[in-house]
Amino acid sequence: MTGSLEQPHIADGKVTPEDADLLASVADYARLFLETPRPVRPRSPERLGQLLGGELPKEGNAQHLTLRRLVEAGESGLLPSGDSHSFGYVVGGALPVGIASDWLVSLWDQCAAVYETSPLASVAEQVCEGWLVDLFGLPPRTVMGLTSGCTTANLACLSAARQQQLQAAGWNVNERGMRQAPPLRVLVGRHTHVSGLRCLRLLGLGGQIERVDAGADGCMDPRHLAELAARAPGGLIVCGQVGSTDCGSVDPLAEIASITHAHDGWLHLDAAYGMWAAASPVLRPRLDGLEQADSWSCDGHKWLNTPYDCGIALCARPEPFIDAVRFNADYLQTTERTGRDPMDHRVEISQRARALTLWAILHHEGRDGIAHIVERNCDAARELARRLDEEPCVDLLAPVTLNQVLVRIGGDHHTRQVVDTLNSGGACWVTPTTWNGDSAVRISVSNWQSGHESAEATAAAFLQAHRDRANDPGD
Repeated sequence: MTGSLEQPHIADGKVTPEDADLLASVADYARLFLETPRPVRPRSPERLGQLLGGELPKEGNAQHLTLRRLVEAGESGLLPSGDSHSFGYVVGGALPVGIASDWLVSLWDQCAAVYETSPLASVAEQVCEGWLVDLFGLPPRTVMGLTSGCTTANLACLSAARQQQLQAAGWNVNERGMRQAPPLRVLVGRHTHVSGLRCLRLLGLGGQIERVDAGADGCMDPRHLAELAARAPGGLIVCGQVGSTDCGSVDPLAEIASITHAHDGWLHLDAAYGMWAAASPVLRPRLDGLEQADSWSCDGHKWLNTPYDCGIALCARPEPFIDAVRFNADYLQTTERTGRDPMDHRVEISQRARALTLWAILHHEGRDGIAHIVERNCDAARELARRLDEEPCVDLLAPVTLNQVLVRIGGDHHTRQVVDTLNSGGACWVTPTTWNGDSAVRISVSNWQSGHESAEATAAAFLQAHRDRANDPGD
């Protein structure tokens, strides 16, 4: 980055030529960053304390000096999670149009709370709602709220589930709280994500959770679900998954929806990344019954490859959803209110206008573009699994349903050693997990740039790390 390193520029209410030059410098750096290959690991994280630490400056620093220091810290400690060989957790990479539109979001600095604070954000969110309801094939009355991530999307949806189930039992939870509330039973899959469990605890439902058995493929067992649902003491909430964290399994959605609704229960689906498979005509049949749920949560910053952060809460029952999260305050009662208030559809009040970035990517990619990203990643995952499964010591632990590959390489120690070798080498990045009590490796193909070439290179690096560790006399 270039620019003057003279006296610090103190904000005095005026935009200066230096401010414009600063933004141009960041744009130049962004181009260089996107075009430069780099190892898929932090380069020197041990420098971060020195680069970012110390006492708060008394007089401040020149803007370019501050940005230059930040870039130096970034180049030392960031994990290039947007790389096509980054397969850890379920982290997508930001599409260029997403990065550019996100800059505009910061430039315009809209407070997307009520219509009056940003008609632009309000209308964009409503348009995105219609597009996504259509894309996912959900009931027409479905409403959407944008959140910071799938955890807060789960919280909003499960709040609506609690609201409706207790209301059906004659209990107004908003007025009376949870003390002495009618009993609820919450049934979750054996491999449910921890974020859903966290939200249930926050809602006072932690002691009412019961696990449903899963098959070898990771999917919820409908027969066990039916047995537990029949014994529910009162209201019922069932939490299913569309793309489990470890192996990408999709619960038998139509069956669990039928069982849940036969007991007048609420079905919530954690579809953090798997929801986007609904955009593909090829993959949509694997999500049969998706539209029969009552609520869904997903992330744009996973498989849609929006920049962080973009969580999405969807609910087919608008009344309990809005009743669960809406609030009123005197300072928000204005005569000019003429449009939708985004804060009535989420837990947060003030937030950046993330609907604009979501709108830009949906508008740019369209239905076919989203389907192409998803299908390309799934093809790469299947190819990667096939190549690894050909190696005698590599065991594929679950079928590749979508974009997740779950493998084990020899014993626990060897599996962990292979992961360490891969990640320290920088050729690719993967994350370990535990499957049925044994060490395993989860490979998530979620980046818009990941395809056949990434699968080939990753398989080769994987097998080389395996052979190197196998031949290491120290192991």
